[in-house]
Amino acid sequence: MRSLKRYIETRNHWNGIFGKGSITFPLSQQNIQELAESLDSELSPENLHCDGEISHSEAMAKGNRLMNIVYDLEDYCNKNGKTMPTIYEAW
Repeated sequence: MRSLKRYIETRNHWNGIFGKGSITFPLSQQNIQELAESLDSELSPENLHCDGEISHSEAMAKGNRLMNIVYDLEDYCNKNGKTMPTIYEAW
């Protein structure tokens, strides 16, 4: 759950810069959907590999970090009776 919490903290930082609301626990189904959509986007090949600007090993490390967040989100959903959205780019 640590990876998910750090991800949300980072998202909240950026949301604050752009005048958007914060995501807080307990997560609503809407929060979960937003997080899943964001993770799906970050896991897309062009984003994961920074349009070819990073090495394969860097992209794999980035992908592993993001997948840990996906697993935490899935675990949160299972433990809290929420529906886990499909993250199409997840491995």
